[in-house]
Amino acid sequence: MSVIHEFHYRMPSRIGGYRPGSHRGSSVGDGQMFAAHARLFDHPDVRRLDLRASLRHTSRDWLVRMHRQHAAVTVQAVVDVSASMNFGSHRPKLEVIGDFLDSLGRSAFRVGDPVGMLGFDTALRDDLLLPPRHHRGVGAAMRAMLRTCCDSARRRTKATANQPNGTNRAHSADGATGLRDAAQRLGGRQGLVFVVSDFHWPLDTLRASFDHLAPAHIVPVVVWDPVEVEAPARDALLMLRDAESPQRHALWMRPKVRAQWHAAIARRRAEIDALCAAHGVRPFYLIGAFDPQALSRYFFEVFV
Repeated sequence: MSVIHEFHYRMPSRIGGYRPGSHRGSSVGDGQMFAAHARLFDHPDVRRLDLRASLRHTSRDWLVRMHRQHAAVTVQAVVDVSASMNFGSHRPKLEVIGDFLDSLGRSAFRVGDPVGMLGFDTALRDDLLLPPRHHRGVGAAMRAMLRTCCDSARRRTKATANQPNGTNRAHSADGATGLRDAAQRLGGRQGLVFVVSDFHWPLDTLRASFDHLAPAHIVPVVVWDPVEVEAPARDALLMLRDAESPQRHALWMRPKVRAQWHAAIARRRAEIDALCAAHGVRPFYLIGAFDPQALSRYFFEVFV
């Protein structure tokens, strides 16, 4: 098993809450960042008495220094576990997400933040629900839950592979429906929410979900496999299978199709960027293996 490294994340603005943490808070309490002066009568703490400010005060009141407290933030990972997420040229995308979740759990524990997870496909998955908790092993627990889901999906894929005329019932509903259910579960709560998916559905359906999550800061994590982004270099006849159903299609790869492939990827990426920009966020593209340093750079570039 590869070594799981942590990444550094930050919030774009001050957050509320009185639980001590490492993020800039808006509450007054035990901290090192000066906020204002207050009368000793209103805040009877002689340890924070400011003699110079008291002598300069026109009313000659005894003044104490007030500081802003660093606070903890609740982190949620909302993970898409639909059939397309089980695809992968070398490793299924769900396994790559497992690396991210393990790193997220370790990173949040280091700074004192509780972490939770919600899984969804066409609906909210109760078997992939983990309430937020501050624990050293929460990342490994989320990864284990996702691995169990990945194994079950792989068995279902094998069971339907020999049914050319069969249909997958999960394909009858849009994956955005499950995301909307998860967003309604988290609606009205502040915090940091990672929305992890390949976003292979109509993007217009995501607007309502992002609106429900508006009180929290959203980080869309777009998980793509390298073979989804880069078309095959050689001209050949390809047999393709729909990830959401057992149907197979034949495709003759040639220069014109390869150009259309690249244009479709560029257009899809532009659509995702535009949707996120409309909600004041920027997506993080996870293509291939998870790189914690790349995610750290993302936070420092976005919230510099």
